[in-house]
Amino acid sequence: MAAQGWLTPRRRSATARSVLAGEAAAEAARKTSQQLEQEREEKAAAARAEAAEPAFPVVGDTRAAAFFDLDNTVMQGAAIFHFGRGLYKRKFFQRRELARFAWAQVWFRLAGVEDPEHMQEARDSALSIVKGHRVSELMSIGEEIYDEYMADRIWPGTRALAQAHLDAGQKVWLVTAAPVETATIIARRLGLTGALGTVAESVDGVYTGKLVGELLHGPAKAEAVRALAAAEGLDLARCAAYSDSHNDIPMLSLVGHPYAVNPDTKLRRHAREREWRLRDYRTGRKAAKVGIPAAAGVGALAGGTAAALALHRRRR
Repeated sequence: MAAQGWLTPRRRSATARSVLAGEAAAEAARKTSQQLEQEREEKAAAARAEAAEPAFPVVGDTRAAAFFDLDNTVMQGAAIFHFGRGLYKRKFFQRRELARFAWAQVWFRLAGVEDPEHMQEARDSALSIVKGHRVSELMSIGEEIYDEYMADRIWPGTRALAQAHLDAGQKVWLVTAAPVETATIIARRLGLTGALGTVAESVDGVYTGKLVGELLHGPAKAEAVRALAAAEGLDLARCAAYSDSHNDIPMLSLVGHPYAVNPDTKLRRHAREREWRLRDYRTGRKAAKVGIPAAAGVGALAGGTAAALALHRRRR
């Protein structure tokens, strides 16, 4: 009998850690299912709204144009970081400066937003690096850097939106805090009209290490769009603007057709409140790589763990 008892599998009681793991998993699954259901409802609503919308862009409306933010709207990641990588490869600066560029990019990808302090650091680094170099030299190198680091990071969905405006006979402009030379290269490679970007001062074709004005960021983008629209004879109420960042709300608010593309949390909330159009071309894997704060997996894990801990404490 003793032998039989020894051979018979015994039911062992679950440990406290097993209970916690199980409860956390259950709560995470519940939250994930709710978020997936919400995403399905949003996609269905967007599809219904798109089907009900009149044809846009309007073919032949030459007083309309489209303005596209660059970083994480047209291209995954920050253009200034990719440009910095290319310059480092060509020994324009040392590893220490590359680390500063990298930190700004890491913050951008993890936080999912453009932080003014980190952008300032990237700007100062870039200006110190290009000081004394000829504009023509940097333009030539920029063409090579685009092929090496940027071409494969263009979002196909956003590229298709830009092409729709071009096919309608409208002009399409990039609007970015990146150097205007870099932005112009990207615009030309994508077949766009041109680019509004940060202007670095140059004398006799040589960079001085100073800016003309300030970084083209936030409200400055709106001012640039307003100035270009006036010069081009555009009707902003018939124009469209596209961005992923809440920092670009001033620019988006200028036009009659604002789009939140791959939006950060604040822009998504703002767009919903004002019934702006939403477009998200990120897959789950890509969304995780660019650091969406409210990504389903991260949110469910955090929420599930917290709920399970609270429930576990009550039971104890």
